[in-house]
Amino acid sequence: MMKVLVVGSGGREHALAWRLQRDGAEVHVAPGNGGTGAVATNHAVSATDVDAQVALAKELAVDLVVVGPEAPLVAGLVDALADAGIAAFGPTGEAARLEGSKIFSKELMDAAGVPTAGFRIFDDPDAAEAYCRDAGRPLVVKADGLAAGKGVIVAKTADEAVAGIDTIMREKAFGDAGARVLIEETLVGPEVSYHVLCSGEAYVPLAAAQDHKRLGDGDVGPNTGGMGAYSPPPMVTAEVEAAIRAQVVEPTLKAMVERGTPFRGVLFIGLMVVDGAPQVLEYNVRFGDPECEALMARFEGNLAETLLAAAKGELASVDPQWGAPASLCVVLASEGYPGSYPKGRAITGVDAANAFEGVTVFQAGTRMEGEHLVTAGGRVLTVTAVGASIDEAAARAYEAADAIHFEGRQLRRDIGWQARKG
Repeated sequence: MMKVLVVGSGGREHALAWRLQRDGAEVHVAPGNGGTGAVATNHAVSATDVDAQVALAKELAVDLVVVGPEAPLVAGLVDALADAGIAAFGPTGEAARLEGSKIFSKELMDAAGVPTAGFRIFDDPDAAEAYCRDAGRPLVVKADGLAAGKGVIVAKTADEAVAGIDTIMREKAFGDAGARVLIEETLVGPEVSYHVLCSGEAYVPLAAAQDHKRLGDGDVGPNTGGMGAYSPPPMVTAEVEAAIRAQVVEPTLKAMVERGTPFRGVLFIGLMVVDGAPQVLEYNVRFGDPECEALMARFEGNLAETLLAAAKGELASVDPQWGAPASLCVVLASEGYPGSYPKGRAITGVDAANAFEGVTVFQAGTRMEGEHLVTAGGRVLTVTAVGASIDEAAARAYEAADAIHFEGRQLRRDIGWQARKG
């Protein structure tokens, strides 16, 4: 039996642990959440405490460490595990700069000829503000460093762009991550998420997905870490996927090899399909969340063996299989999210939701207080369903979501709207 340690505490990590456990692995999660304890053994070790994670992996004598979130990857956890002789799924700290620095990744795209929006880089808020005022058109303002998926302001007006610069650079809402900003031209089209397992220039594509970043129905409100996702999205046709592979994946991996930082792990590319052609919005160096929940619900085959092969650079043996034709997940979030939110509110109905056909509830911002499950984060639960179609998966997910209750619960009702016929 393979022994696997999953690093992290979100819905993504619960989904990975659930799939690994179903495949027969002995699973440990650090630190985990209120739901991972049902499919794995939780360990109270911070995801970003590199030394403690390495010590735990040694103590458990694991065969593989799967690093979920981006922060420990950027901090060099995979490097430290390699030094200890422990196999790890994820990129080195240097390769993780593809997500750790939006400016680094944008400059790499530019040098490699990867299609992306035009951009400017600023480290002076006054100069950035003047540029936005002079531009007189919609722009996107991004903090350079990690900001938990929230350091992006899609500004329709100059005033909104300036407000974003104030938040990021002057108010330092994201700390040092906002010392520099990337200001991009606005692209128009559907966004999609494309994941590939990578080892140097070799890669194996996974199923495409689509996330919903805005808080409210109709794609309104502030950006969040993701309010739901589904797979597969209809706009990723065979032609679009071929273009993504030829114009984005291959030149990106080649450029990383050429600079001496080959990428190994899962590369999650955020794209916009503009007039049928891919344009890259960002790179991520781990599974998306909530895309991972949607993908794991469809995945067939042995995930532990797949990720271990990828970690060892043995992609020739990897052939991902997909079971259900469609999956869709809905995030139940705390009142106030993505801003400040209360914690400790009682959650009921999770067992009832899990009893619905084709449904699995993945937990994220939860914890156990004695015998009771309570809220402990902004995105609390991800209700995930499979089906013969996106419509069937959506119907199942929303029926199950409505069985779950906690005070102030908020959710979007239109996840998958670009693919739903009903």
